[in-house]
Amino acid sequence: MGRAVLSQFLTLSNSTPRLSSSLFCGRLGGKYLKRPGSIRHNRTINGYNGAGFRCCCSVSLSQPAVPETSSIPVRKRIVSGVQPTGAIHLGNYLGAIKTWIELQNSYDTLFFIVDLHAITLPYDTQQLSKATRNTAAIYLACGVDTSKASVFVQSHVRADVELMWLLSSATPIGWLNRMIQFKEKSRKAGDENVGVALLTYPVLMASDILLYQSDLVPVGEDQKQHLELTRELAERVNYLYGGRKWKKLGGRGGAIFKVPEPLIPPAGARVMSLTDGLSKMSKSAPSDQSRINLLDPKDVIANKIKRCKTDSFSGMEFDSPERPECNNLLSIYQLISGKTKEEVAQECQDMNWGTFKTLLTDALVDHLHPIQVRHEEIISDPAYLDGVLGEGATKAAAIADATLSNVYQAMGFLYR
Repeated sequence: MGRAVLSQFLTLSNSTPRLSSSLFCGRLGGKYLKRPGSIRHNRTINGYNGAGFRCCCSVSLSQPAVPETSSIPVRKRIVSGVQPTGAIHLGNYLGAIKTWIELQNSYDTLFFIVDLHAITLPYDTQQLSKATRNTAAIYLACGVDTSKASVFVQSHVRADVELMWLLSSATPIGWLNRMIQFKEKSRKAGDENVGVALLTYPVLMASDILLYQSDLVPVGEDQKQHLELTRELAERVNYLYGGRKWKKLGGRGGAIFKVPEPLIPPAGARVMSLTDGLSKMSKSAPSDQSRINLLDPKDVIANKIKRCKTDSFSGMEFDSPERPECNNLLSIYQLISGKTKEEVAQECQDMNWGTFKTLLTDALVDHLHPIQVRHEEIISDPAYLDGVLGEGATKAAAIADATLSNVYQAMGFLYR
């Protein structure tokens, strides 16, 4: 929740989402609640290449984290976000933001700009604020509805950082040392240039999720390991400080945090690079040619598609292991056009690359143009944007402060 945090899908209906119960099966049973420190990371997560973000009603000291039965149905809560570093690209949009538009109709949703995560590696201080506002404007331009979802900036809810510190005290260092993202990025940067924040980043991500008592977390391949740590950390804190121990301190007892479930996207929502069909489309890739940015003008989009990597095979087909670029571009066309996989396969099977690239370019330009127009309107009205972010932060803080108060009480701090 890069680290686009926490959400990637193809499509979602209003029905109950598909959960990957097997992802954590056998790992978080009762035996882990009996022995603090017994939770282990002993399973390899395939396909992980770093993070990047994405609960029920608000709680207070006198309310349970799990709502009591009432005649009014309570929506489950989902939280997700995207980093403001770099340009928001097609992978961020198709893998995360576009799906939020569906989620906001069925869930209690909080979508935030994860600016605190943006400083784990060297960044441009002059651009951070501007990029944060720009990312918020993109959320709204893509269709996030503030009457249904809260949109806010991560750093505007100070409880997030406070909870991170409290969670850090309960996080074994061995858990963090095993995080693949830290290993990969620290190896590239070198020990002299690696800040502590890169190591503790997963604890902040856990805070993002647990602070809002999230029920479900949309995750892609590159966030599975971090969500697993979040779940295990929630179980650990609940065992160490919850239950009767908390009740003896004057609290309500029971679980302090909900243990969030993963919301796993269908296969195919992962958008790959235009220059390498085996690598994920990324903000950090050195070549801008590798991605379609949401605000790219028509001629830039056409040029990038014209020059993108292809192959020498005839016709177009999905799922051929010898044709990763073909599969990626067909998948992008499918997602942008809203057609089924079968419809796209039938439409494009006899096309040559030249014909298909023209078709894909036109589809991308037509789809992104309204977003670009709306984005320009929003970013040109700073008062409106500030109002949206202020309102979103106020709503988020109400939930966050209640959770944080419970944690302080359960951990034995003097009540103010």
